[in-house]
Amino acid sequence: MKRETIAPASIQYFPLAQLYVSDLNPRQDAEPEGIDLLADSLALIGLIQNLSGILDAEGRVGIVAGGRRLRAIARAVERDATVTERHPELASIPVRIAPDEATARAWASAENAAREDLAPADEIRAYGRMKEAGADVSAIARSFGKTEAHVYRRLALAALPAPVLDALKEGQISLGMAKAFTVSQDEALTLTVLAEVKGRDVSEHRIKQALQPAAVSATDRRARFVGLDAYEAAGGSLTRDLFSDTVALHDADLLQDLFTERLNAEAGKLAAGWKWAEVMADEYVSYSVTEKLARLYPVEGVLTEEQAERYDELAELANADALDEAGQAKLEALDAIIKGDFTDAQRAVAGYYVYVSHSGTVQLSGPWVRTEDRAAAIEAEVLTGHAAHADGGDAASAPKSPYSGALVEDMKAIRLAAIQTALLDKPDMVFDLLAFGLSLASGVSTNVFDLSPGRPMNCPSKTDGLEWTDRLAHPPAGHEAWSRPELRVKDLAQAFRDFTAAGKKARNAALAEGMARTLPYGAGNADFFALIEADSGASIRKVWTPTAENFFNRVSADTLDSLHLDLTGCDPEGNGFKAHKAQKKAEKARCMERLFSNAEYQKAWRITAEAKARIDAWVPDCF
Repeated sequence: MKRETIAPASIQYFPLAQLYVSDLNPRQDAEPEGIDLLADSLALIGLIQNLSGILDAEGRVGIVAGGRRLRAIARAVERDATVTERHPELASIPVRIAPDEATARAWASAENAAREDLAPADEIRAYGRMKEAGADVSAIARSFGKTEAHVYRRLALAALPAPVLDALKEGQISLGMAKAFTVSQDEALTLTVLAEVKGRDVSEHRIKQALQPAAVSATDRRARFVGLDAYEAAGGSLTRDLFSDTVALHDADLLQDLFTERLNAEAGKLAAGWKWAEVMADEYVSYSVTEKLARLYPVEGVLTEEQAERYDELAELANADALDEAGQAKLEALDAIIKGDFTDAQRAVAGYYVYVSHSGTVQLSGPWVRTEDRAAAIEAEVLTGHAAHADGGDAASAPKSPYSGALVEDMKAIRLAAIQTALLDKPDMVFDLLAFGLSLASGVSTNVFDLSPGRPMNCPSKTDGLEWTDRLAHPPAGHEAWSRPELRVKDLAQAFRDFTAAGKKARNAALAEGMARTLPYGAGNADFFALIEADSGASIRKVWTPTAENFFNRVSADTLDSLHLDLTGCDPEGNGFKAHKAQKKAEKARCMERLFSNAEYQKAWRITAEAKARIDAWVPDCF
């Protein structure tokens, strides 16, 4: 087979009039619009890549590769003859000359067959050069046949330090990693981080964290509460990620000052008329803060006989979806009377804790009567009955609790099951607790575990929604062995040898299971029990999901309405909530179950990621 040899070629320079498109060039036709765009680019930045051609018998040069560039040069000169003064290479055009026709033919085929888009780093730099030459985004987009949005994103990268673009071109970082570097405001830090991540698979998030170590995200509750406009108006600096919706705030101290100032102002307004208002720095008010306080509830109003009759009429119409706007307003007014309000006497002895939630909204906890105000509250008959005699506990002066005694006991069982479940994976903690409970270090009367062994109730009466593990099931009671031969051990010594032969891992698992099952509710005292719960990583929602049967059917309709508003954050005056509120209690309970477990139902209520997090973490406040 005959092989054609391609000889070395040299670059020579020719005037435009001496060049033409050779018949060997595969691209004989070109779209006029494309030539115009390329001419715009050449007029701005000049000729970047030389042409390739072959000399003919008349001394002219036939262009075999670069026909579009040749046409665009001619168009640019035709439009503006002075373009050659700015870009001399358009007057004396560099052409790589082929030594023979075989080489020219090979060049023509190779260039057009292997044509590729610019590499990202080259494209970024080309856009940057055009911008420096005075081109706007629209002109750059037309020249390269790209969208303006694409050009904007590439120009954001053009401002990166040269070593970052070099690393991108050499494949030492990805395009996504390069984008992460655009958040930096410190070139020295940029180069330091670049040296650490080159050649490694590092996430964009980690690079941004390294480039902005002290920045506060705009999703931080303090930033949401203060607002970006107020932060910037106070002189705060921030950067917006050009490739995502994230914003970083750089003056953390200023943000904290603005947060504290506004929260104090909000507390003064929200708790106006009450004896006290205390601002809490955390995003919640812990049980340890309120457990010694007494909570107050509105004093319920009493409807007249005529109002009561009217209320029943309106309620029936509402249940039949036949209530007009005026009737709805009247029904809500009567509801307000029933729910009542706080009295001046209550306001004189109680107050609120004010805090900002994770979502950045102001929340109130209370009203609470502090220990030092209990005597005055009792004297004013704000605290009566059990609440007046309770020793500073979380007593309530409400006419009735929204939770029945049976429901509270079930929830306690679920909480205990959650803690015991967590202990199953922490045998060392179980052993520590066991040793502590058996030693004098815990005092002579402290029982950490029920070592009878007891059988604390850790399974509620309603088991649906509870992810139960058989490892927490209590073994048969001792007295059952007399009537059930299969429970008896005939050779105790052999049984012990078999048990120990299984090894320490099996021993530890059995000990952890057995001891975890004996942990009683409220072991030691409330504080110590809460410590066990926290240190073990226990979570009620890890083992339990509320359903209509196990919870929602067991509380009042008003409680369901209040919970629905709190979790969805919907407009209480909106049609959606009004329709929900008008339903009968059983249907409300089923809707609440879907709110906790049905993605489509959550989508219908436009549940945000923040609201979803609240729903996933919610537990009743009945402990």
